[in-house]
Amino acid sequence: MTEAQAAPALKEIFDRARLGRFASETAAIAPGFDAERFLLLATDNLDALGIMQRLRQTAVSFQATLPTNYGEALEVLHALAPRINHGFASIVLPEFVALYGQEHFDLSMRALHSFTRYGSAEFAIRHFLLRDFERTLAVMVNWAEDDNEHVRRLASEGSRPRLPWSFNLKTLIADPSPTAPILETLKSDTSLYVRKSVANHLNDITKDNPDKVIERVGDWDMQNAHTAWIVKHALRTLVKKGDARALHLIGSTGTPQVSVEHFAVKPARIHLGERITLDARIASTASSSQKLVIDYAVHYVKKAGSASKKVFKLKEIELAPSARAELSISQVVRDFTTRKHHAGHHRVELIVNGEILATSGFDLAL
Repeated sequence: MTEAQAAPALKEIFDRARLGRFASETAAIAPGFDAERFLLLATDNLDALGIMQRLRQTAVSFQATLPTNYGEALEVLHALAPRINHGFASIVLPEFVALYGQEHFDLSMRALHSFTRYGSAEFAIRHFLLRDFERTLAVMVNWAEDDNEHVRRLASEGSRPRLPWSFNLKTLIADPSPTAPILETLKSDTSLYVRKSVANHLNDITKDNPDKVIERVGDWDMQNAHTAWIVKHALRTLVKKGDARALHLIGSTGTPQVSVEHFAVKPARIHLGERITLDARIASTASSSQKLVIDYAVHYVKKAGSASKKVFKLKEIELAPSARAELSISQVVRDFTTRKHHAGHHRVELIVNGEILATSGFDLAL
């Protein structure tokens, strides 16, 4: 892919064109708004700023050009919200609330309840949790029962212990129990948007308090399809670690009774950017049907020569007695912002119900 074909950087969500539209739309709503000054402030040193810096600078620019009275400024932003027409760009509205509304709790809670419908207020609400945890969480518990799925999602997403792109909530990392009423309310939510958040919230908790998650979801009704979906995705980190309790909860039948007749990674040697294919054949040695969760792990070579293991999902199957299953998956080995590859031998493991049953590998040349 050439540079011209590459997807635009995320920071370009707040490019000069969008900031110009912010200025013109706000001027149409509030005739006294200084659009020229807003645009000058919002685009200052823009090329050097990342996406979150641009988000912050835009909110600060609104504060400098909107009415100094917080309530009056919110009235303008409430009118602007439906005109933005971009989910992430709309986060500038909750950002304004986070920066300038912490002394105005009730006004700010109403604003976030409204603004989250246009994008999300998940980053902003965390500032209020830091400042006044119990009061803010009480509002979020009520939001979990809201008719709007965006508001219900905010109750879960905003209170995640380890929300990506935001700061950790150390209070909830140490003790996640305060958010239990939110998760209980949403455990069978009809909205996939909400269910994904609940699953991610629980998965956050498994990283620090796995026993609490196992205890909580162990009492949930797995006959409910929505609840079962949440549990399956919530336990993904524990399943990848081979946690027997998590595997049992998602329906696996325990220690696998299978023989591995074939497992190989091809080609045996590749260059960065090329594709590997994993092929396996397993045969049942059990007298009854088995539910098998099949993963594979790649031990990526690190710069210093050691390895870092990453587990990937392969397949979930029901294997009848004496039956065989052919398995295959391929992936391109390329650099990401979160993973840089290094030359060397990469061990690959076949994992069934949390147990490593076979090993292969490939050599990577840069």
